[in-house]
Amino acid sequence: MIKSNQRFFNFILVLFDLCVVTASLLFAWYIRFVSPFFDDGVRTMNLRAYIDLLGIIIPLYLVLFLFFGLYKPYRKQRFFKECREIVFANIIGIAILMSALFTMKSIHFSRYMLGIFFITSTVMMILERGSIRKILRMARERGFNIKYIIIVGAGSIGQTFAAKVAGDRQLGYKVTGYVDDYYHKSDKDGIPILGKTREMNEILEEYQVDEVIIALPNTSFKRIDEVIDICEYQGVKTQIIPDYFHLIQGTTAYFDELDGIPLINTRYIPLDQPLNKWIKRAIDIILSILILILVSPIMLVTAILVKLTSPGPIIYKQIRVGMGRREFWIYKFRSMRCDAAIPGEIGWTTENDPRKTKFGAFIRKTSIDELPQFYNVLKGDMSIVGPRPERPHYVTQFQHEIPKYMIKHHVRPGITGWAQVQGWRGDTSIHKRIECDIEYIEKWTLWFDIKVFFMTFKAVFESGY
Repeated sequence: MIKSNQRFFNFILVLFDLCVVTASLLFAWYIRFVSPFFDDGVRTMNLRAYIDLLGIIIPLYLVLFLFFGLYKPYRKQRFFKECREIVFANIIGIAILMSALFTMKSIHFSRYMLGIFFITSTVMMILERGSIRKILRMARERGFNIKYIIIVGAGSIGQTFAAKVAGDRQLGYKVTGYVDDYYHKSDKDGIPILGKTREMNEILEEYQVDEVIIALPNTSFKRIDEVIDICEYQGVKTQIIPDYFHLIQGTTAYFDELDGIPLINTRYIPLDQPLNKWIKRAIDIILSILILILVSPIMLVTAILVKLTSPGPIIYKQIRVGMGRREFWIYKFRSMRCDAAIPGEIGWTTENDPRKTKFGAFIRKTSIDELPQFYNVLKGDMSIVGPRPERPHYVTQFQHEIPKYMIKHHVRPGITGWAQVQGWRGDTSIHKRIECDIEYIEKWTLWFDIKVFFMTFKAVFESGY
């Protein structure tokens, strides 16, 4: 909230991060080339070369910290999540740095020293961020950096806001009281009712507050205008809680603007952001090419055995519904008899499905039949990680039966997904599957994709995914 202070606070954070990264590099250089810990006679690398290296490291790390959300408001994220993002940003950072040095053939830089730098910078940044959090919390508990507020409206909206503020002291807010036209002067859940809106001018003169939070229903637009006018006359900032905030879905609302007209997107989807979308697509293309090259021998053997074990085509294709409700052909190695696997056929595939061939049962159990879908990823129909696509018949059926089912079509479908690694695959609860899909869509991060990707291998080897 307090966006006016956030830019300054971020500037301070950037300065601290610059100091941490620089100090970590100098410390690593000292440990490797000066201290007695590495008594191997290597003392040829001068400090100037590593100082020059900061010209690459500092902008690289700042961009990564920004991408991983390390400059978002502290008040809105847990410290554990911040630590996780710090570790992951440092892993990506050191990997990019070493790749760049290798590409530029700068082999004279010490790998031991870079390893020490990675560990030191990660640990020091976690300590830095933890210390800042602790200092801010202690300051607020002692009354420093506190913003005193009055809430106009003691109804459900105002009470919800007051409860949030009271439940988290590190937010740095103190509710002086309510102003409401329908409650007598008394306490409301321990918070005093200071008076009515017509007394707003006298209340602001009596109580020194930093902000006024307006929590009135939209039908009270006349009173809202009057309160804003009085607050501006008194020089007090106002903020309005929209009466329709309960319509906002998920954990975060996305605020946009069209030529000065504010717009609120009722469901924030991280992959709607161009940068996130571009990064995910680039990773999909690179990984798909690498995987197709690596598994090409397996695919060749599979194609031969599919052809030898049963008559018919090697590749089985079927229409599925993808992003934006557009239909596309999905590709698999054929695992059923030709007289059973009719394109567009309706019916779930079960574990002991009699339509499967013996070799087909094996490739389905090991998910080898899914390998051609990496070609779907290259085409842009699918992503490596995302909600699994369904056939048009089921989409039409579930659209009417399951609320919010169609939300899954806001992103590209995936070869694997959060629902599948949680065990909701095939003939299982479609309600649970959609819950997982929506959770993935709303909470997407690059880390989430990597987590699902590696959990897929565990699912394949442990339960015949």
